[in-house]
Amino acid sequence: MKILVTGVKGQLGYDIVNECQKRNIEAIGVDIDEMDITNAKQVDEVIHNTNADAVIHCAAWTAVDKAEDEVELCRKVNRDGTENIANVCKELDIPMMYFSTDYVFNGLGEEPWNEYDYREPLNVYGQTKYEGELIVEKLPKHFIIRISWVFGLNGNNFIKTMLRLGKERGAVSVVDDQIGSPTYTYDLAKLCVDMIQTQEYGTYHATNEGICSWYEFACEIFKQADIDVKVTPVDSNAFPAKAKRPSNSRMNKGELDRHGFNRLPTWQDALNRYLKIIEE
Repeated sequence: MKILVTGVKGQLGYDIVNECQKRNIEAIGVDIDEMDITNAKQVDEVIHNTNADAVIHCAAWTAVDKAEDEVELCRKVNRDGTENIANVCKELDIPMMYFSTDYVFNGLGEEPWNEYDYREPLNVYGQTKYEGELIVEKLPKHFIIRISWVFGLNGNNFIKTMLRLGKERGAVSVVDDQIGSPTYTYDLAKLCVDMIQTQEYGTYHATNEGICSWYEFACEIFKQADIDVKVTPVDSNAFPAKAKRPSNSRMNKGELDRHGFNRLPTWQDALNRYLKIIEE
């Protein structure tokens, strides 16, 4: 099997290519230099020339606050870029895997979001990812995987930020009114490579098991890293942002169970393994 992976310079794309290589699956990783997803002609040429059996589409606009000012640019990447890839996958009759987000929901309440709940995005980023979902779900062979609170080796994330701020300041304030599940790209990549080799098409939620607030996540980071940092819980109003953030990012993962896929390990276990790697 030959898989084209977009966004190879990002946290998830990087780990998916590595996971494929471990399994002797040919993976061709591309980023904007090799394939600008907003250029339909280039997308068509690259996918045809690589003769890929499937596309795992990780590339995306993920600057959530900047999206509020750069609406059309964000849409060009998240909707139009996704459509360019989807069009070629449809023509070649090959599977496409698309990564989305809990931001397609309104972020309210305390119940976990089910995979086919009503979508009502709460910001520009969420809206453009939702528009991407609408395109991909029309494909006969598609996987839509909603993820949240992602961390990996390649690039910046909440864990790296907390460790840096904790060491610099000895104290941090972190919001405690946003609840979700951290997601380790190493674990997610294993699931995605399992999934792309099946015909279990559909929409899935995939995060590490367990839920926490950002405050609880920060406390666990410092505890496991054995760093003495004072962590103060605050509400979201303490950090005004352009883009509205969901208070409820809990996601039900029933579709994973129904299709016979293994759930990811707990987020605490994932954090433990991640810290060991970055400390090396």
